[in-house]
Amino acid sequence: MNEPSLGFGHFLLQADAVGKTLLAVLLVMSVASWALIAVKGLTHALRKRRSENFLSLFWNATSLDEVHAEIATHGVREPFAHLTAHAMHARDHYARHGARKLAEAGSEQEFLTRTVKKVLDEETTRLENGLTLLATVGATAPFVGLFGTVWGVYHALVAIGISGQGTLDKVAGPVGEALIMTALGLAVAIPAVLAYNGFVRANRLVLAQLDAFAHDLYAVLTTGAHVGDTGAVVAMKQGATPAAAPSLAKGT
Repeated sequence: MNEPSLGFGHFLLQADAVGKTLLAVLLVMSVASWALIAVKGLTHALRKRRSENFLSLFWNATSLDEVHAEIATHGVREPFAHLTAHAMHARDHYARHGARKLAEAGSEQEFLTRTVKKVLDEETTRLENGLTLLATVGATAPFVGLFGTVWGVYHALVAIGISGQGTLDKVAGPVGEALIMTALGLAVAIPAVLAYNGFVRANRLVLAQLDAFAHDLYAVLTTGAHVGDTGAVVAMKQGATPAAAPSLAKGT
């Protein structure tokens, strides 16, 4: 009589409802994490290219009116244009209406600073969207696989005990099959962890660049310097003008 071949297919046939449920959970985790990785990776590439194009246009523009016309024509499709559009709108709104509401209280510089900080917080939230899923998959998938292995080994040993055939060849096959669950858990978790670390680093770089640009933008809007006048912006950063830019970093 031929012995049944061992392997993943045999493990699926022998798995009970708990084992199949754990496999389904790992499959859902894997599909969700890979879909998120693909979407965020593509989004990051597009955002980086669009940001570079906008920054090039911004610093080569001769006036804010030219920047405003570009935003009005092509819309806001990346963080730097989003920040610029809101900051320019806040400045124009305060110039026309002043501080009519509690949300607009304070000087024009204070109102502009609050607007910039709000946009930075919004961009931080947008960039971090989905990272919780990757972190959860990376942290829990190995334990889901380990639980499946423990469950499979338990049932394999019970079946061997009932049959009374406790030789090594009878034990090694079922236990080895149960270890497949641990391998699957690691296979699901490792890409999620690597992607999480990669996206966190990419987001940190984007936010650092955005915060630096916020200081430059604040200088241009409050001093009235031309957009392309980098000398005025440098002087502003060094404190040469009385309207020194405040710290716009999140939480400061």
